[in-house]
Amino acid sequence: MFVLIAAAGLGLLTLLVIVFAPNIRKYAAGGVCKSSARLDGKTVLITGANTGIGKETALDLAVRGARVIMACRDVEKGEEAAASIRASYSQAQVEVRELDLADTCSIRAFAQQFLREVNHLHILINNAGVMMCPYTKTIDGFEMHIGVNHLGHFLLTSLLIGLLKRSAPARIVVVSSLAHNFGWIRFHDLHSQGSYNSGLAYCQSKLANVLFARELARRLKGTNVTVNSVHPGTVNSDLTRHSTLMTIFFTVFAMFLKTPREGAQTSIYCAVAEELHSISGKHFSDCAPAFVAPQGRSEETARRLWDASCELLGIEWD
Repeated sequence: MFVLIAAAGLGLLTLLVIVFAPNIRKYAAGGVCKSSARLDGKTVLITGANTGIGKETALDLAVRGARVIMACRDVEKGEEAAASIRASYSQAQVEVRELDLADTCSIRAFAQQFLREVNHLHILINNAGVMMCPYTKTIDGFEMHIGVNHLGHFLLTSLLIGLLKRSAPARIVVVSSLAHNFGWIRFHDLHSQGSYNSGLAYCQSKLANVLFARELARRLKGTNVTVNSVHPGTVNSDLTRHSTLMTIFFTVFAMFLKTPREGAQTSIYCAVAEELHSISGKHFSDCAPAFVAPQGRSEETARRLWDASCELLGIEWD
């Protein structure tokens, strides 16, 4: 009897999902960037643009007329993504450059060449990231999540900030996550050497993204360069490749997740929306202001993280 009831319940659930599939997909898709702003003559840099929401962001901004530079660790995959974008939009101005955010030497070499060859930078989208990977360290000895998701982008932004200021009005978009709500900055063990949990390490790095955006916005007041963080939504992408459980979950519940194109909407919105021209230091999701956890609103924590990041990277910001 129990088996029959369970089977009937599963059948009813399946039927409901089929019937309401269009409504489920519409709800799961979330907000859409409605701005028709053009970016002719503008230069955009996107990290991790060879796949997922980074690639979809690159396509959208290229269609708007921007010159899009795709900074990728895997150049071959980056070129494949660029070719795909050109196939979708023949006039796309996209180019691929090598950047490994897990190696500060690669970041410095990238920035040095970029500054030699590119005269303007109007939009920087810090999009690349790793999620729930096994305990590993970057070339410089940083735990991989905090090293790539935060410190790599922190250094890259510091090296390009002068160009962004000279190109103003300019915008910086930092891709964070709802996961920042569950993160804490463990200053006593920032690199998880005492204990390691891949999920918590990811959450810490996403909180660091929010804090970085808020502190950078404070420091950029009066420069006409804005910076905002975004939560793209729960996106069905290869970001979960390091977690078998997450991969299975995302496959089973794909209908309830955003596609990469849907996940890219908030990044695009923060990059182009006319109404955000002077908005800085905020957090967005589904193309609208979003809640920030208390630990993400702490000015003291933001400044302390800033100082710790500078010390780890051996740099000073003006």
